[in-house]
This record gives sequence, structure tokens and C-alpha cells, in this order.
Amino acid sequence: MSLELFGRIHKELSIAGGALYEVILSISERVNRKTQIVRLHWHASGLLQQIDRVTVEVGHQVADHVARAIPIQGQHDSMLDTALSHAVARIHELKQSLTLFDGQIRELKLEAIHEELLKLQQDLAVRSARIERLTIARHAAAVGQTLSLMPQSSSVHIASVLRGPFLLAPSDGLTFRADDIVVLIGLESELDRLATWFTSQRPLNTTTTKSA
Repeated sequence: MSLELFGRIHKELSIAGGALYEVILSISERVNRKTQIVRLHWHASGLLQQIDRVTVEVGHQVADHVARAIPIQGQHDSMLDTALSHAVARIHELKQSLTLFDGQIRELKLEAIHEELLKLQQDLAVRSARIERLTIARHAAAVGQTLSLMPQSSSVHIASVLRGPFLLAPSDGLTFRADDIVVLIGLESELDRLATWFTSQRPLNTTTTKSA
């Protein structure tokens, strides 16, 4: 009996230890990602300061050149042209590095967002819910209708409406247009029922429609 008890305790401790290891690993990855983002931001800030310094130096050189003497018309000042060319090349190089850092920062932030979305999806899945992204079809029943006329649901809510470059806050007076992207969150069964209102011409039961 005691050996069996010790065996069960050992098994439970092993499971708990494995879960704890995964939690620590996850936290470590998040901290490491944030550290990398901070470091990249610091490098990007340094590049911007270098660009400012190069710009200031060129401005001083041009001002000194003008202050010394007005050049004869048609005379080519090779020294000034050389300085300007070097400055343009240096700024171009710095901007390329800045673009590289910016891309790396975006990738790290997307990784963080992706991780949070996975956790959210897991939380919702346990509760038989999910997030749904729907593009409103051109001849869907929702086109031309306001949000207040969306079929009723006790669990589904509109998180946002994306229209071109704009992020629209849900409001009863918002009128849906074709090609709008609607982000819904709610129980899976209700989402499946409401999806047809946004994606097809088949109307839902009018008795489930809100009054305007």
C-alpha cells in the first residue's frame, strides 16, 4: 500500500514539475522577447540620433560655405558636393539599418501577439467559444443594415469592424458595407448561426431581429 501511495505521489509531483517547467520556460521566453525589443528600440534610437548628427553637420557645412563667399555663377564647388554626397550615402545607410531594426521589432511584437491570441483561443475553446473574422459578402443580408438590426444573440458580441485602413468602434448606428471585416466573439453555435447574415443572402428568422 505504501509503495503504491509513493508511486502516485511521485507521478503527481512529476506532472506538477513538468507543468511548472513549462510555465517557467514560457515566462523566460516572454522576458527574453521583451528584452530583445527594448534592445532593438535602443539601437533604433541611436540610429536616429546619428541621422540627426549627420544632418546637422551638413547644415553647418552649407552655412559655412555660403558665409565664406557667394560662389561665382557656374563654378562647381567639389568639396561641398563631396560632403553632400557622403552625407546622403551615410543617411541612406543609417535608414536601411533603421528599417532592418524596425522589421525585427515588428516580428518580435507579432510573436508576442500570436502567443496571446493562442492563449485567448484556448480559453475560449474550453468554453465552447471562439473569435470569428468575417468579410461581409457583397450581396449579404447585412449590407446596408445597421448594427442595431443584427440578429439577436445572448453570447455573440462585435469586437470591431475593419473598413479599409480604419478601425471602427461598434455602435448601434454603424451601417455595414460590403467588404467590411467584422470581428465577432461568442459561443460557437451562435457564431455559426450569425455567420450567414454576414456572408450569404439567406435571411435569418425575422423574429430574432432587434428593433431599430
